[in-house]
Amino acid sequence: MAGRRGNAARLGLMLVPVAFFAVFFAWPVAAIVTRGLRVDGVWRFGRIADVVAQSDIRHVLWFTTWQAFASTALTLLAALPAAYVFARLDFPGRQVLRAVVTVPFVLPTVVVGTAFLALVGRGGLLDEVWGVRLDTTVWAILLAHVFFNYAVVVRTVGGLWAQLDPRQEEAARMLGVSPLSAWRKVTLPALAPAVAAAALMVFLFTFTSFGVVQILGGPTFATLEVEIYRQTSEIFDLSTAAVLTLVQFAAVGAILAVHAWTIRRRESALRLVDPAVTARRPRGAGQWALLGGVLATIALLLVLPLAVLVRRSFEGGFGYYRALGDADGGTFLVAPIESVVTSLQYAVVATAVAVVIGALAATALARRDAGRLVRGFDALLMLPLGVSAVTVGFGFLIALDKPPLDLRQSWILVPLAQALVGVPFVVRTMLPVLRAVDERLREAAAVLGASPWRVWREVDLPLVRRALLIAAAFAFAVSLGEFGATVFIARPDNPTLPVAVARLLSRPGDLNYGQAMALSTILMVVCAVALLVLERLRTDRTGEF
Repeated sequence: MAGRRGNAARLGLMLVPVAFFAVFFAWPVAAIVTRGLRVDGVWRFGRIADVVAQSDIRHVLWFTTWQAFASTALTLLAALPAAYVFARLDFPGRQVLRAVVTVPFVLPTVVVGTAFLALVGRGGLLDEVWGVRLDTTVWAILLAHVFFNYAVVVRTVGGLWAQLDPRQEEAARMLGVSPLSAWRKVTLPALAPAVAAAALMVFLFTFTSFGVVQILGGPTFATLEVEIYRQTSEIFDLSTAAVLTLVQFAAVGAILAVHAWTIRRRESALRLVDPAVTARRPRGAGQWALLGGVLATIALLLVLPLAVLVRRSFEGGFGYYRALGDADGGTFLVAPIESVVTSLQYAVVATAVAVVIGALAATALARRDAGRLVRGFDALLMLPLGVSAVTVGFGFLIALDKPPLDLRQSWILVPLAQALVGVPFVVRTMLPVLRAVDERLREAAAVLGASPWRVWREVDLPLVRRALLIAAAFAFAVSLGEFGATVFIARPDNPTLPVAVARLLSRPGDLNYGQAMALSTILMVVCAVALLVLERLRTDRTGEF
């Protein structure tokens, strides 16, 4: 009887997320694919083979795949030491540094692409100061991807690492095991689900990279996402765009299936403790050297590109900032500075939607005895990270154009598109912690007569409150920086910050470029302040993030 009640409660939790994804994800994507592959009422599936056989498309597929693998490996290599530092070491300025690490994740991709071009390209900062010249089509793309996804690894892995009981590793060392072997045999298996989840998110973001590759790749290199955008908005070839969307969809589906299988094989019961007792002051030369290396990496990889943007924004004194208050009546119907308020409003709504949908989904997926249907639902929730955001945004305009869902002129379209990308972060952040909760606690509460809702409130919520705050921060950050879908649906009188920056960069002239840099600097400040406020307002002071 209890099992039936639990299954019914799980299905009830899944109902709202399934409906949300069906209406605002599956329907728009299906609409754009149908528009591209169905001509005069006849499906043209032969078009798939024709498109994939093209040599230029095969080049796009190869570049998309290898740069995603390379970017993921480099990100893990650079960020895993930082995950340990934030989880285990207590040092002055840690709260500020957390915000600094997260800010790059929410910057518009077009701005970061321009910043890295100025940093490592010919005539860029490194060339100008030290005479160092790098291949911008390779190193700039890879470094920009590490720049973006550094926070994904630090927060996803570091969040769980901070709650692992260090006494288990210490006990292994007391038995004569070397520090490296103790970490490899005790800590690493416990971290494997979080590392796999972080690697998946990084791979999906780099696999579908848009703005960075569009700016730095030029006419030679393009990811699937960039090629879909070209085919949709420049060439107007919806059939080719639909085929590429299906190819990307299939590749991401296969990746998620393998990932789900791997995670379920690696997961084990974890003993979580208060993060406040796991962080200690650095001890020994090794920990101090590690902390110094992480700080140097953050300075060179994250702070230096941001400093380039700030320097560019002040090249004309405060003139670029003053110009943001003027509406030109052409590209902008309102002053560009108004996009700051608009973005914050949209981000708050998108965060609320993403947290509600993601929390319901993660709770439904928390039990390890989930059937195939539930595991398939887990993979479904990750698809917005792998399906072209350009396709989703354009699909919104095509699918949501008739009553009762004629939303083309509604402001709610933008937060809904942003929430779609935020939900997977909420799920992936909360799920490892929810699955680590001792199932016997839930069963004991149920035996005593507690309803599923009360079990979640009394047992799960106190343990996952910290993960919920991390999830909210991720959703807010993603909403502020989302560009691929928003560029299609943001209204001219209500542009978001990334859209406003992209419009300024698309116009010639030093004034427009300087305004773009000034608006990007404002975005950096807004994100940093928002993350610091989150740290101050959270009631659970033991949380790491």
